Amino acid sequence: MYIDSIVMRAFRTFEQASIDFVHPDVTTAPESERLKLPNMNLVLGSNGSGKTTLLKGVALAALGPAVTASGVFPYHLIRRESGEPAEGGALIEAGFTPGAQDDVPEQVSRVKSRIRIERLGDLERFVEWKHPDDELWHPIFESRSDAFFFVGYGANRRVERSDRVDEAGRRASSSTRARRIMSLFEETYSLRPLSNWLPRYQQTNPDRFHETQTLVNHLLGPERYRFTGEMEDGEYIFQHGRIRVPFPALSDGYRAFLGWIGDLLYHVCETCPDERTLDQNQGIVMIDEVDLHIHPAWQMELLPRVARWLPRLQFIVTSHSPLLVGSLGWRNIILARQRENGASCMERVAGVAVARMDADQILLTELFGLESTRSGSQTRRIRSLLEDARKGDRDAARKLMAELSGVEP
Repeated sequence: MYIDSIVMRAFRTFEQASIDFVHPDVTTAPESERLKLPNMNLVLGSNGSGKTTLLKGVALAALGPAVTASGVFPYHLIRRESGEPAEGGALIEAGFTPGAQDDVPEQVSRVKSRIRIERLGDLERFVEWKHPDDELWHPIFESRSDAFFFVGYGANRRVERSDRVDEAGRRASSSTRARRIMSLFEETYSLRPLSNWLPRYQQTNPDRFHETQTLVNHLLGPERYRFTGEMEDGEYIFQHGRIRVPFPALSDGYRAFLGWIGDLLYHVCETCPDERTLDQNQGIVMIDEVDLHIHPAWQMELLPRVARWLPRLQFIVTSHSPLLVGSLGWRNIILARQRENGASCMERVAGVAVARMDADQILLTELFGLESTRSGSQTRRIRSLLEDARKGDRDAARKLMAELSGVEP
């Protein structure tokens, strides 16, 4: 399934906000506006503007009627003003486009979700599901089904050591569906490393193992460490030239990227039928701070590479990086920002030709709202020199030219 749109009322920083999403099955755009990356949604915004909250809203809506028994704890999800929660609680409404793997009747083109959160004393709870689409959501209660597939990753994602993954604890604390998005709600929730689950496939399903290995290397790109598929002391080895490094010894950037990739592919492999390749799997993937610890050169190709090799997944990711923006079109970008009353809204800034801009130019657009990419002290110095040069000070004019050209006077 793919999410088409979401409306949130009194949900954390959002008083009332709505937004539509792009996904591979959206066909309403004219040919001249077709997206190069039709499965990518990038959410921008300053800290506290609601980027992470949006991901949480999508995750809860995707759980549908399973949200009440999911194990997700609703902590301060209801919007508060002056310390008081919004009257009537919070409401999330969303529409989804089902796919062939979602086990719904062919004539159904849209499935709706409605999540209500109410306050009881000092606690919050999800209100019992009552919705006309109840029967369409029945596959959501089957943990190993590929129907209604979605996963989500928080910014504090942590990859557990293979021998420390607590299977019993995971099963006891939350449902399988909820575990796929739990790191959005719990900072300490760890992800499954490749070494925890992939060796089983190497023994029982070699074709799926090699498919996973190939896909990981495509997602990494040719200039980086390669996933060898070999193990030493219980850890997979990654190789760059003659250098061989086990996963726990890789840099933060590699571990952050391979952490969510490895966990995502685990859930895809566990639900994907044998007759289907992994890159054909449909669903929603949410990633907070997708460029976490990643070098600028890698950031520039990150989203196109992920979108290319996982083309049937719909991505909703957050970032503060203008380098990610430069690889997209304006319809791929959602801007979250705060109004004067402190409540957040979401919108698209139509027509900004970000694909033709460099990073400095993008930072000066409405997407980031900077007046200058220079430091405050440097900006003040340039303004002072400019004012003196206008008064005829030749020395100030010489220094101004040197300052603007980056050459020592």
